[in-house]
Amino acid sequence: MPKFTDKSVVMGRHIIGIYLLSFLLLIFLFYYHWVLGIIMAIFFTVSLYYSINRERKLVDQTEAYISTLSYRVKKVGEEALLEMPIGIMLYSDDFQIEWANPYLNEFTKAETIVGENLEVLSDKIVSYLKDNKESFWLTIDDYDFQVYNKKEERLLYLFDRTKQTELHQMYQNEKTVLGIIFLDNYEEITQNMDDTAKSQINSQVTATLNKWSQEHGIYLKRTSQERFMAVMNQNILGHLEKIKFEILDEVRELITDKNVPLTLSIGIGLGSESLPELGELTQSSLDLALGRGGDQVVIKDDESGKVRFYGGKTNPMEKRTRVRARVISHALKELVKESDQVLVMGHKAPDMDSIGSSIGVLKIAQANDIEAYIVLDENDIDTGVQRLVEEMKEKEELWSHFIDPDSALDIVSKDTLLVIVDTHKPSLVQEEKLIHKTDHVVVIDHHRRGEEFIDHPTLVYMEPYASSTAELVTELLEYQPSKLTLNMLESTALLAGIIVDTKSFTLRTGSRTFDAASYLRSKGADTVLVQKFLKEDLDIYVKRSRLIENTNIYRGNIAISVGNSREAYGPVVIAQAADTLLTMTGVEASFVISERKDGRIGISARSLGDINVQVLMEKMNGGGHLTNAATQLDDMAVIDAYEWLKDIIDEYYEGGDSE
Repeated sequence: MPKFTDKSVVMGRHIIGIYLLSFLLLIFLFYYHWVLGIIMAIFFTVSLYYSINRERKLVDQTEAYISTLSYRVKKVGEEALLEMPIGIMLYSDDFQIEWANPYLNEFTKAETIVGENLEVLSDKIVSYLKDNKESFWLTIDDYDFQVYNKKEERLLYLFDRTKQTELHQMYQNEKTVLGIIFLDNYEEITQNMDDTAKSQINSQVTATLNKWSQEHGIYLKRTSQERFMAVMNQNILGHLEKIKFEILDEVRELITDKNVPLTLSIGIGLGSESLPELGELTQSSLDLALGRGGDQVVIKDDESGKVRFYGGKTNPMEKRTRVRARVISHALKELVKESDQVLVMGHKAPDMDSIGSSIGVLKIAQANDIEAYIVLDENDIDTGVQRLVEEMKEKEELWSHFIDPDSALDIVSKDTLLVIVDTHKPSLVQEEKLIHKTDHVVVIDHHRRGEEFIDHPTLVYMEPYASSTAELVTELLEYQPSKLTLNMLESTALLAGIIVDTKSFTLRTGSRTFDAASYLRSKGADTVLVQKFLKEDLDIYVKRSRLIENTNIYRGNIAISVGNSREAYGPVVIAQAADTLLTMTGVEASFVISERKDGRIGISARSLGDINVQVLMEKMNGGGHLTNAATQLDDMAVIDAYEWLKDIIDEYYEGGDSE
């Protein structure tokens, strides 16, 4: 690059070289012809003078141009720094604003922000800087800024991205959302109606749903007698979530001639750009809603991967039929016959229902001449189940079919049929590894379906309307080969599962529950032996009483008991304390929080039905039924769990995601 500022250099080296060569030629010309040499010397001198003079003028012009340009650039830089719609800020080590361009003053009420703490703009900015984030987003008043942090210079650039955010939000709001609306008990309600009554209920439902869709701008199309397709956008969905899908209550108020409410289940899918994937997501949401007992909305968001629940405020009505039980029993029999062996597995810390239903499935396998084993960890059972186990150990014919999880892992194969009872969550089974070692998994459960579920099961029999899994398995036993035999202890174990889960036939008890109990009694089930299993030690009674003593009444009708710190209680004691609190006058729901023997924090929740404890426990990573739920928490103190529970109860009452 030429050095324009160096006055001594007036010509480029290439021009000097040409003149030197010309001078040598001029000398050579003088030697041979001096007259011609003089003439050429004159031309050479004139040319050299002209070139030097021209070069000097060019250098002067370049210097003048650079000087002018430098001034203009400096002036533009100063104006840009002060007037550009970009926030620029220098801050000190203690996060005080040392300098800021005038643009940032528009977002504060003060005349100047210099000398203020950075939190004058946002209370989050200091925490971001302490985390050494190089880029982050801030909301100041109604504006969205993307902030770039030059930490070495302690310099911040704030770019206004409000328009960009608005466009992104507009795009999100306009994205397609699909919904499937299903009338839960339409078939059961209308099966004995005449054409006039059926037409009347159809008209009422259609009119109610059409009015709802028109009010909210939803495209609604009835695709069958009990199914509707709904198309909307995310903006409409957001509004429906704010009013918590009041359509569920409106349809439930359409009482039929049988004085039975009609209920809706709605599955909604969003977040996927692909319409086929969106359709699958929607159907999956509906399946989840129905699996949880219906009368609720399930929303699956493909972008966030989260599932949201609304409704589910009523106890599910018993609507399963003996036809379905017979079909499931036949399908299970065929799967058993096609397998080389059957492994039966319940949940961790098994209760009477888990053990009893496992024994029932064992008898189904034996009735079909297939070897079967029950997976049980003896180190993970409580006192009540321990009495049953001790009784079974005296019956070698039965106890020989119980194996520990390690032994089960040794014998399982791809052709083994794994039957999971009394749970559908992989994280809760006795040995999760077993699920991945076979291609054939059957799930039999009476709990409302949660977000976590076993992948690709071969057969699923989930009935949240049933009192217990033991009740479901007992019905399946009735349709097995006639050579099936139940002895007294086996039938008593199944009956114990029903009695424990129904609190001696007082909760979640339907007509089918008594039918199952009657069948088990006919097979020799001993109710006195059940009471022997359920007897409790005096020490346990005292511990439960100590839990009940630490009870506070929250919001006037909710009893919350908090166990003493560093005092561990078994899950059965915690559950029994919650059951006891529910019998107190004025208590609509009860929660017992305590440390467990495994180091986790356990919460048992009970309700009379007006408060959905399942929804509350799901927010704490648990689950269960509307009136009976629980959760276990890791790395948390009892008092922290108590405060978290109160926050969730407040949210439930004051406008949470579900009621």
